[in-house]
Amino acid sequence: MSGGNAIRGSRIGAGPMGEAERGDSAPRTRVSFYCANGHETRPAFAMDAEIPEEWECTRCGLPASTDQQNPPPPPKNLPYKTHLAYVKERRSDEEAVAILAEALDGLRARRAAGEVIY
Repeated sequence: MSGGNAIRGSRIGAGPMGEAERGDSAPRTRVSFYCANGHETRPAFAMDAEIPEEWECTRCGLPASTDQQNPPPPPKNLPYKTHLAYVKERRSDEEAVAILAEALDGLRARRAAGEVIY
């Protein structure tokens, strides 16, 4: 049986919901931000708030700006670099050969001296 209980879900003594209880909200303005995919995002800001230059698009997550003709480019995703790739950026081939020769000379000297090398 469905009875029409109008106060279901509210507490006893609850008054009307609205601005009167919470006070007046600050005056707001909506600003349009555009991403590289052409999406428009319109967040609301207080009239006296500083508007940021970029905002994240709520549809695709790309950065967005207020200039519809020149939205910011998507961020570049750099590929993962291995430790060896970073070493190769810092060292030339000649330096690598010299370091390897020095390490091998050290190993050979220790082996000749009878030291156990693991």
